Amino acid sequence: MEHRRLGHSGLFVSEISYGNWLTHGSQVEEERALACVRAALDAGITTFDTADVYANTAAETVLGKALHGQRRESLELCTKVFFPTGPGGPNDSGLGRKHILESAHASLRRLQTDHIDLYQAHRFDRRTPLEETMSAFADLVHAGKVNYIGVSEWSAEQISRGAALARELRIPLVSNQPQYSMLWRVIEEQVVPAAEREGLSQIVWSPIAQGVLTGKYQQGAKPPEGSRATDTAGGADMIAHWLRDEVLERVARLRPIAEEAGLSMAALAVAWVLQNTNVASAIIGASRPEQITDNVAAAGVALDPALLTKIDEVLDGVVETNPGLTRSP
Repeated sequence: MEHRRLGHSGLFVSEISYGNWLTHGSQVEEERALACVRAALDAGITTFDTADVYANTAAETVLGKALHGQRRESLELCTKVFFPTGPGGPNDSGLGRKHILESAHASLRRLQTDHIDLYQAHRFDRRTPLEETMSAFADLVHAGKVNYIGVSEWSAEQISRGAALARELRIPLVSNQPQYSMLWRVIEEQVVPAAEREGLSQIVWSPIAQGVLTGKYQQGAKPPEGSRATDTAGGADMIAHWLRDEVLERVARLRPIAEEAGLSMAALAVAWVLQNTNVASAIIGASRPEQITDNVAAAGVALDPALLTKIDEVLDGVVETNPGLTRSP
């Protein structure tokens, strides 16, 4: 496993990180979730990503239990705040000071730690003054409860505004966490250039497009039993966009390219996002430990430019590039 610097900071993260969205506390029973975390550690992954809203706080709890007893200084723990985790009261969501501070303390308890390495604004909050949001994050940093600040799915303009306030408050805003894959490239035109100017890296989620880029979904065939496409409570709506015949036909044509690179299709997809120099880490998830072993084969891989061109040619016409699709509720 190789590590990359996160933005212009002094923090390094494993270039493949482990995330437990849609798995721990929901799709995957606890013992299998613990086995996946052990497999991630064995593979050299040191960066673990979660959020308070995942499985309505259960994902943080399971991750805290799974990492208990590990050397804390050898890990980078990342979590997020924005979405509601309570009964839906007026202060149970968003990036107001009350919700941020209360959510941070609750996350610390669930993760069984005294500090969060990277605390991320899970979306942009249009209802709350950005100055209030950044001031609350600054207080957590100055109190030693948070080391670095990140955002998720912020637009280029929002990143620039946040970065200006972070400099004023003297706190390290170092990352953005967007969706990014061979099929979903909406950050390339505006978000990545803004992040590079402001000293942020990308920690990207869904590099295998919710599993579509593994090739397991076949044109004209029913989705495999137990796959995300069959889980109405765990992401079937999100993956439906990619299950069109025209997309699946193009994805099937990636298989010989993966074989040429000596990688599985999943590992090729993860390696592809890591070719972007602004990407510090690609988040992988897993319902079985062997999926981690497969995906981490992408670590340290340099894909030949000619192979990257082949991928672009195969997927031409089905790739989403519209920067307007980076948006918050």
